[in-house]
Amino acid sequence: MKTLQIAIVSAASILFGLFVWWLVAYLKLANPMLLPGPASVAAAVWEMIADGTLIRHLAISFARALGGFAIAAAVGVPAGILIARFKWVGAALNPWVELLRPVPPIAFLPLAVLWFGIGETSKVIVISYGAVFPILLNTIHGVRAIDNSLLRAARALGASSRQVFIYVVLPAATPSVVTGLRLGAGMAIFVLVAAELIGASSGLGWLITDAREHFLTDHIMVGIVTLGLLGWAINRALLALESRLIKWRPPSEDS
Repeated sequence: MKTLQIAIVSAASILFGLFVWWLVAYLKLANPMLLPGPASVAAAVWEMIADGTLIRHLAISFARALGGFAIAAAVGVPAGILIARFKWVGAALNPWVELLRPVPPIAFLPLAVLWFGIGETSKVIVISYGAVFPILLNTIHGVRAIDNSLLRAARALGASSRQVFIYVVLPAATPSVVTGLRLGAGMAIFVLVAAELIGASSGLGWLITDAREHFLTDHIMVGIVTLGLLGWAINRALLALESRLIKWRPPSEDS
C-alpha cells in the first residue's frame, strides 16, 4: 500500500473506533459513570490542560520514562554487543540475564524504595530494569544474525576488525537494535505506570489512581489516552531515528 493509502486507512480506523465509543455512550449501552463518552473525556482534557494538571503530570511521567529508558539503552546496547561478540562475556553475563529477566520489574520496587528512597531514583531504576532486557536481547540477536558472507567479504577486501565492526556489524545490527529500543520504550511506559500506581504522588499513573479513588472515570480515561499518545510519540521518534540511521532500508509500513 502507498503511504497516503496507509494514512487514510489508519485515520479511518481511529475515527471508526471513536464512533463506536460515542455510539455506546450515546445509546447508554454501558453505565455513563463507568464509561464516559468522547465529549466528556474531551471536556476533561481541556479542563486539565487549562489548569495545568495534565501538563504537569505528563512532564513528570515523561522525565521518569526517559531517564529509565536512557539508562536501559546505555547499558543494553553495549552489553548486547559485547555478549554477542565475545563468548567469554556471554558466559559471564548470560546466567545473570536468564536469572533476572523473568522477574517482574515491579517486584523490585519495594527493594528499590528501601535502597534509594521514595524519590525519583527508585522509580527510574525500576523503569530501566524493565526496559533493559528487550534492548539487550534484540541487540544480541542483531549482532549474531549477521550474514557470515558479509563478514568474510569485508575481511577479504582487507578490512580490519575495527572496520568490519563499524561498517558491517553495526549497520547490519541496527534494525534489531532499534526494534529492541522500541520494545524497551514500551516496557518503560508499562513499568512507569505500575511504579506510579504503587509508590508516587505525581505522574500519570498517580493521576489514574487518584481519579479512581474519587470515581472520576473521565479523568481515568484522560490518563489512559495520554499514556497511549506518549507511547505513540516515543515510537514515532524511534522510527524516525531508524529511517535516518538505515537510509538504505525501504521504509516499513508502520513508519
